[in-house]
Amino acid sequence: MESRRRDMELLSNSMAAYAHIRANPESFGLYFVLGVCFGLVLTLCLLVLRLSCRPPLRPPARPGHASEDDEDEDEDEEEDTIDRAVSESLLPVTEIPLESHGPGDGALAVNVFASAEELERAQRLEERERIIREIW
Repeated sequence: MESRRRDMELLSNSMAAYAHIRANPESFGLYFVLGVCFGLVLTLCLLVLRLSCRPPLRPPARPGHASEDDEDEDEDEEEDTIDRAVSESLLPVTEIPLESHGPGDGALAVNVFASAEELERAQRLEERERIIREIW
């Protein structure tokens, strides 16, 4: 008996809400838009907090007494190591050169494409989008 009473309350409350919305569509639209805006602002605040609270990444320290030839070899080895790490990694990571950013601007080094297949797929998608834009 109690479950039937709850069902009837739910039905009558739903009908009352529908009748109120039909009588006042402007207030319903206003509340709906306010709810969406509040959700977007809350999401933006949480995203900013997440990005700003992350500790800055430090580049690895290099020995200061290396010749230019040694530095070139070191860079080649680092690129090979990075390429190998990217091809072996399972999680997507984006690499942004830290030299182009200041030490305190919060730039993150993450690689978007974890494999050559994903990179190729992204390039094909960009090509399709370009062709579609040209058609339109």
